[in-house]
Amino acid sequence: MVHPTRRLVIQRTAATVGALSVAPQLFAQAAPVRIGYSMSRTGPWTGGAQVSQEPNYLLWAEQQNAAGGLDVKGTRRKIELVSSDDRSDVETVVRTYEKLMGSDKVDLVLPPWGSNANFAVAPLANRFGYPFLAPTALSRRLAEMKLPYFFLLLQQPKAMCDALVDMLKANGAKTIACVYVDDLFGLENYAALKVALQGSGISLVQETSYPGGVKDLGPTLRSIKDKNPDAFVGFTYPPDTILASRQSKEIGFNPKFFYASVGTAFPLYKNVMTPAGAEGVLGMGSWNSKTSPGAKAYFDAHVAGAKKEPDRWASGACWAGLEILTAAVKAQGMDRKAIRDYVANTTHKTIIGDIRFSGSENVGTPGTVGQWQNGEFEVVWPQKVATAKLNPAKPAWK
Repeated sequence: MVHPTRRLVIQRTAATVGALSVAPQLFAQAAPVRIGYSMSRTGPWTGGAQVSQEPNYLLWAEQQNAAGGLDVKGTRRKIELVSSDDRSDVETVVRTYEKLMGSDKVDLVLPPWGSNANFAVAPLANRFGYPFLAPTALSRRLAEMKLPYFFLLLQQPKAMCDALVDMLKANGAKTIACVYVDDLFGLENYAALKVALQGSGISLVQETSYPGGVKDLGPTLRSIKDKNPDAFVGFTYPPDTILASRQSKEIGFNPKFFYASVGTAFPLYKNVMTPAGAEGVLGMGSWNSKTSPGAKAYFDAHVAGAKKEPDRWASGACWAGLEILTAAVKAQGMDRKAIRDYVANTTHKTIIGDIRFSGSENVGTPGTVGQWQNGEFEVVWPQKVATAKLNPAKPAWK
């Protein structure tokens, strides 16, 4: 006689074996979607990474899981994020993605923060066949590498500088001074600015590079102030953006057009400078909650979930990339080659507008300029996508 307990175990075992033999795909469908990434949680890239990217990754996974999971061609599967701190170090970024894609074999990856990190891992993503939708890479060289799995969501230096120079020319600027960080981001944007200025009638009266991690821009800004340009342009990272703004205020340098780059569109900027102090400052961007109904819903969800506002530049691009990835997985399942082809060959409706790619480059949304006005970073150029009219004369620093 078989003991009752033993009989129960045998029956359960048989049932399990039977289930495995007839429907192993059910178990695969129920498995979570493992999505890997590295992110700067310490080091100099932290400010940008923890504003523009990681909060959006966390919010997206939370929203998808609350809906039952990511829609994988009609089947809902929970998202499992596999992430680590890259310490703002390129070598760590590379090692992390090699492990995620090579040995861990995660289902999908999300990009790291910044042009330098993306430049380092783009060839890896292509080699391993992982679609990469990068929301914080601004590099013409990346587009020119012609990597079929790599997509740049931000408008690239030429588009951004063309928009900036077009705005300055249309509003009477005749002279400009430029500072730029001495790395891929700064060098490419500076080069694009020089090309955009050709034939514009605007002369470049000073151009000065500075090293990453700079602690004092005072001497450079004083030299620029002496030349009294109509416009100041800084191709800067968040700490440098704030440094240049504070030191300009200290020395009374207040040109008609004051434009800085990464960090200008962060809520941190208006908080540090105060809304009145930020008034009239121009920057790379942009979008805001008026850009589309979806943008308003995303803005509100970010504030509710992350307990802070998203920035008005790369956060929108980051969310747009997640929208594109979500739609691609819904349409194509977990076939990464099919996902890549879907991304490459579809016009995508996103919170920041219609995105489509030519090679790696987003050619759907235009280069834009933003400006702080009454506590909001408004899109002011080009006029066809503007959320507010440009203030063509920056008020005094407050």
